[in-house]
Amino acid sequence: MDIEEVFSSKTRIKILKLLAQQGNRNPSDIARCVKINFSAADKHLRLLESEGILKLYTYGKRFRLYSFNEASEKAKAVQNLIHVWYKDDS
Repeated sequence: MDIEEVFSSKTRIKILKLLAQQGNRNPSDIARCVKINFSAADKHLRLLESEGILKLYTYGKRFRLYSFNEASEKAKAVQNLIHVWYKDDS
């Protein structure tokens, strides 16, 4: 997938910003914070995971957490971009 496709969604940008600024989150919390329904959030999260930007951690059968994939250069670049872009926001 091209970078344009990953960043073409305002919702994906909101998800990435949320995770960069607040850390690990479960899909339901992400959906609530970015004000979208669960299935839409799940679709965006799976796309970001398939690109290697996010990593899914599963605990037990039902508890899931998403975070940036610390092993991915793409994830590190996205995190750096968000931190630089919003560094002066309080």
